[in-house]
Amino acid sequence: MTCDLGISLDGFSAGPHQSLDQPFGDGVGGGEKLHAWMFDHGDDHADEVAAIVDAGAFVMGRNMFTPGRGDWDLDWKGWWGDDPPYHAPVFVLTHHEREPLEMDGGTTFHFVTGGPEAALERAREAAGERNVSVAGGATTINEFLDAGLIDELRLHVAPVVLGVRGGVRIFDGVGPRGLTATHVRRTPEVTHLTYRR
Repeated sequence: MTCDLGISLDGFSAGPHQSLDQPFGDGVGGGEKLHAWMFDHGDDHADEVAAIVDAGAFVMGRNMFTPGRGDWDLDWKGWWGDDPPYHAPVFVLTHHEREPLEMDGGTTFHFVTGGPEAALERAREAAGERNVSVAGGATTINEFLDAGLIDELRLHVAPVVLGVRGGVRIFDGVGPRGLTATHVRRTPEVTHLTYRR
């Protein structure tokens, strides 16, 4: 299982108070501080972008899918428009049931109330012989890291310090993992770091 996450130099992937206007929370803007490399310099990072969506199925936390809490707003279909980049089944962790949401391009969001292990089991079944990827956010990734379930962690470190109080950071609450650095590539916009367990 793999995982990709865009973070700041101080390890943040999101700030507090996520909303429609602030999808990454306070202090992070619209995500441009962490993800400009992907959107403004995509050609220079084509291999990394392709690797992010190269999986047979994905798992993500509810906050990655929506800023909403509690019961679902059934008109909400995610941040990505009608054709999300996944083009595979995506299993969204939630405490609130919702029917699967089929989108253009082969992406179907399935909403799983049975916890991370149930989502992973369904994702592995859907992926077949292909890889499963944990799409985020950091809280969900930390759960899978702490359980020792991520084989390859790819961090995309933007050259900014966010220093957001109450933000979400990679490795918070995660015990020692014994990760080994296997690859690094640096550009002015981002440093790509790959670790394996």
